Amino acid sequence: MGLYLVTGGAGFIGSSIARALIARGDGVRILDNFSTGKRENIADIAQRIELLEGDIRDDRVLARATGGVEVVFHEAAIASVPQSMAEPLENHAVNATGTMRVLEAARHAGVRRVVYAASSAAYGDDPGLPKVETMRPAPISPYGATKLAGEVAMQVYARAFGLETVCLRYFNVFGPRQAPNSQYSAVIPKFVAAALNGEPVIVNGDGENSRDFTFVQNVVQANLLASWVPGVGGSVFNVGCGGSHTLNELCWGIEAHTGRPLRIEYGPERDGDVRHSKADITAIRELLRYDPAISFQEGLKRTVRWFIRENEMSLASLNELVAVPAR
Repeated sequence: MGLYLVTGGAGFIGSSIARALIARGDGVRILDNFSTGKRENIADIAQRIELLEGDIRDDRVLARATGGVEVVFHEAAIASVPQSMAEPLENHAVNATGTMRVLEAARHAGVRRVVYAASSAAYGDDPGLPKVETMRPAPISPYGATKLAGEVAMQVYARAFGLETVCLRYFNVFGPRQAPNSQYSAVIPKFVAAALNGEPVIVNGDGENSRDFTFVQNVVQANLLASWVPGVGGSVFNVGCGGSHTLNELCWGIEAHTGRPLRIEYGPERDGDVRHSKADITAIRELLRYDPAISFQEGLKRTVRWFIRENEMSLASLNELVAVPAR
């Protein structure tokens, strides 16, 4: 049983990785500053992890976090294109400089491998589909630029210092525990929450933008494989399903799974957004034996069911509060 560090481990993806590690009997340490991560995401595993509250820009915290660790899953980031457009310097400080600090701490602690949450945003708006790892990166947002900078740093540390690194370019990850209530939230939780609450869905553009929506458990599988498969240090892999679905198709799917019609309002395109995105997953299939077992529709069904359960629990709690007699 090894000890694994998950930075951003109280976030949506990080907590899913932590849960999978615990399930297979590994020791888990989580580092999170709770700027976007939530304690409720790790409430069910709180007694089985070591939790450090701190920032990846703090070298002293990182030294403590990486001590005795075999593998680091680096998930901590400001993971929002719109927020990066509004706050590019803060985005760089966390995503680029913070990643360098994680690498340096890992190197000094003798960590065997760092698995990095890279992003398909590195490809930018190149019209070529599907996106292949050998394409020339051309990000069009500060977020994409900072995640690409993290990739370059990972590869440099692999070559210069012998630290094994693997970069996983995520394609539009979704699933349970993804936050729906921020202006920077991802599209699927926002749309599902709007459907359940009877609110309008705001679609940026004509709804024909397409994405390779990837259920979170497929991403967890990719991370676990990337943590141990030999001979892949310094590599970059796409993590997607190899499919493509428009926002209009997404809306129809949410209607089908919630049984509720959506009120769709179309607005202007969002700055920094790419038009189409689809992953070529040949390399990760061949070298990591990755197999995205959960399809977009199955993942969407599971996600909607989770949000419905959460809504029902919230309503039950509210009813209990209202039922308490005044003193």
